[in-house]
Amino acid sequence: MDIVIVESPAKAKTINKYLGSNYQVLASYGHVRDLPAKDGSVDPDDDFAMLWDVDAKSQKRLNDIVRAVRDADRLILATDPDREGEAISWHVLEVLRQKKALKDKPVQRVVFNAITKKSILEAMNKPRDIDAPLVEAYLARRALDYLVGFTLSPVLWRKLPGARSAGRVQSVALRLVCDREAEIERFVSQEYWSVLANLATAGGATFQARLAAFEGKKIGRLDIHSGEEAEKISAVLNAATLSVASVESKPQRRHPAPPFTTSTLQQEASRKFGFAAARTMQVAQKLYEGADIGGETVGLITYMRTDGVQIAGEAVAAVRKVIGQDYGADYVPEKPRHYSTKAKNAQEAHEAIRPTELSRRPRDVARFLDADAARLYELIWKRTVASQMESAVLERTTIDIDATASSGAAVLRATGSVVRFDGFFSVYQEGRDDEEDEESRRLPAMATGDALKRLSVETSQHFTEPPARFTEATLVKKMEELGIGRPSTYASTLQTLRDRDYVKLDGKRLIPEDKGRLVTAFLESFFNRYVGYDFTAELEEKLDRISAGELSWKDVLRDFWRDFSGSVHDTKDLRVSQVLDALNDMLAAHVFPDPGTGADPRKCPACETGQLSIKVSRFGAFVGCSNYDKDKLDGKSPNENPPHCGYTRPLSALGAADGDAEMADGPKILGQDTDTGLDVSLRSGRFGPYVQLGEEAKPKRASLPRGWEIADIDLEKALMLLSLPREVGPHPEDGKPISAGIGRYGPFVLHDGTYANLESADEVFSVGINRAVDALAEKRARGNRRGATAPLKELGEHPDGGPITVQDGRYGPYVKWAKINATLPKGTDPLAITLEEALPLIAAKAEKSGKGAKKAAPAKKPAAKKAPAAKKTATKTAATKKATTAKKPAAKKAKAKSETADEETAS
Repeated sequence: MDIVIVESPAKAKTINKYLGSNYQVLASYGHVRDLPAKDGSVDPDDDFAMLWDVDAKSQKRLNDIVRAVRDADRLILATDPDREGEAISWHVLEVLRQKKALKDKPVQRVVFNAITKKSILEAMNKPRDIDAPLVEAYLARRALDYLVGFTLSPVLWRKLPGARSAGRVQSVALRLVCDREAEIERFVSQEYWSVLANLATAGGATFQARLAAFEGKKIGRLDIHSGEEAEKISAVLNAATLSVASVESKPQRRHPAPPFTTSTLQQEASRKFGFAAARTMQVAQKLYEGADIGGETVGLITYMRTDGVQIAGEAVAAVRKVIGQDYGADYVPEKPRHYSTKAKNAQEAHEAIRPTELSRRPRDVARFLDADAARLYELIWKRTVASQMESAVLERTTIDIDATASSGAAVLRATGSVVRFDGFFSVYQEGRDDEEDEESRRLPAMATGDALKRLSVETSQHFTEPPARFTEATLVKKMEELGIGRPSTYASTLQTLRDRDYVKLDGKRLIPEDKGRLVTAFLESFFNRYVGYDFTAELEEKLDRISAGELSWKDVLRDFWRDFSGSVHDTKDLRVSQVLDALNDMLAAHVFPDPGTGADPRKCPACETGQLSIKVSRFGAFVGCSNYDKDKLDGKSPNENPPHCGYTRPLSALGAADGDAEMADGPKILGQDTDTGLDVSLRSGRFGPYVQLGEEAKPKRASLPRGWEIADIDLEKALMLLSLPREVGPHPEDGKPISAGIGRYGPFVLHDGTYANLESADEVFSVGINRAVDALAEKRARGNRRGATAPLKELGEHPDGGPITVQDGRYGPYVKWAKINATLPKGTDPLAITLEEALPLIAAKAEKSGKGAKKAAPAKKPAAKKAPAAKKTATKTAATKKATTAKKPAAKKAKAKSETADEETAS
């Protein structure tokens, strides 16, 4: 019996059918080991020794593999044909060696690009050894991602409260989004005018021509600056005699785009279907692993993580055959097309993405697939077929028209194009990110000297527009052009940016959040080299050279760490005031936009003597007055113990960010409360917009819930918010009241100390007794009664031992370790918090309460028992590790988890 290892159980089942009963195919379920999320997993002082952990689920699967291999005749590692697949095979092999399960059994590595019987059997006949350089490239990439994440993120936490993490590729992608936003903010719109003439031939055919020259001077798109100039030109044209000066026709050929790579598939699926990059890869994975077609499971496309644009010779022949059958011989070019990529640092190690069987047309498989899979398969099929079709032939015509009058002379120009042979257009045309002004209309027949009739002259005012924000498609395209990241990193990088609340999607456009802009500004100010586009691309190139066996992976790590660790050390004595000065300068256009009145944008609107500045707190950054004296607050709100000037607002100036200019200079009065006669106002605070009743020392306030826009808030909605909490009614079981309200973590119903979430803020005002009772019952059924100890979430082990959990307390959620309870910052989603975010909260709480980590922690286990020996592959011993980590305070052990977006790497 031979044992075959693949990643997924779906692949295992299909491949086992192809290979027969002499083989047992087992799934590793992806990676089986990873670097633990704690300090010391990569040790630069020990020649970059790496310590690997196996989680409980992976351990069970590895145990199954170990048992199977011990009784097997041969081990065949058949994981994916890229760098990550090679790494998974290496990890499995290392564990088996540590378990002494191999003995003298032969070990072979096979790769296939498609899950079809032919591809699998051919691969089995071409075994090889593990590709050591490819594994070393994986190790280097993984170590770099870990070192950047676990070294930079703690610097962010200390110097920029509220920041979550930094990552080697993630931070550079975020910089692209932020740089584009800054470019938009700096953009100064320019007025320009266009002049168009609506004309007719002698036969009555109409067309439109634009101004090309006036008084012997060529006129470009932006050359008419005012309405007066446009009207002067219009007057000449209205008085002019018009005749055709020249007619020029030129043939043009349009060539098809190459077959899809990972990035171009993500881009096109975004343009045509609105798919996020992650969604595209999910659907493509299903198509690769296969579908049940007529009782047999077959892979429908080739491997979907690739930057190659070429396809196999037999596939080219199959495409040409399909083109001849479906479209005719005229659509088959004389010779097959061959493509090469233009992407920076592309490896082209694998085929482009194509159907495994070109004769399997979209209409034949649609009924076996869900709607998204059917659409994506059709897109891949059409792109592949079009890539081998004949070019489209167009005829582009340019007609110049003389306009002559006693008051002046001008030249008009009309352009148009006609498709003479549609070629690949008949199957597929690539989408555009931003539509271009392409004059593709057909022009009537004209000859030189023909007189033309003027129907009308139009003058129109325009303003230049700033560059468009990135979509996921255009950001992926830009990253690929710059050589940042690799095919499998794009989707997870974009997802990480959204998960960290660094960017948000507005329609299809990516907009950086304030948190993301702060992180980018900080990194550009103090770690500029490491978020530089060229540096990141050069590092990617070195990683590719490692995979080609041209560079030593340890040498690359040493060179990087020497400079990087020095840069981190240089920030050791960096004061927060220095950070804020840098952020004020770099984000001035965003945080302090010029009002256009000549007034100082940083002048405090409240006291009129202070200067506005970015400030930080444990809840994040906000804008406050320089006269804002935080020492006088004593933990209370400004109204309870007012400082000299308590003016604060969120980072974004509301007048610019939300389109409500009235809010920029102070509260907006919405009306009066009929019961009290007090003013109801809409205001801006450090944590966002809120409504307030009256001006007493302790006025009633209510924050705007998520999803409520400032522009939509009127007196009625403000009074609804101020009326909360709302009594729903008595509980039918005990008669105690049920109330509904909006808290720090969203809308809820409350009964006898038990909170249950509602779906939306609007439901708070309409929820009835039946819905409230059901929601409370569901909450209690999950073990979250008042006084219950069931955690909301288990985060993992503290570096000093003992579990860390997220609990739901009477005063809100908190993280718990041993006897230390640390309240979560306002606005933190308790279900989204991670272990690395919880550790500094616990350390700060321990220090504040006087409980040392060692006093609060459970008895520390011997280091040798922390993880089975099979989970470690580094040369560093457990005893050495214990001696090293025991000297470090718990607060310094809190390090950021390296971003998964940077961990997933391409072939």
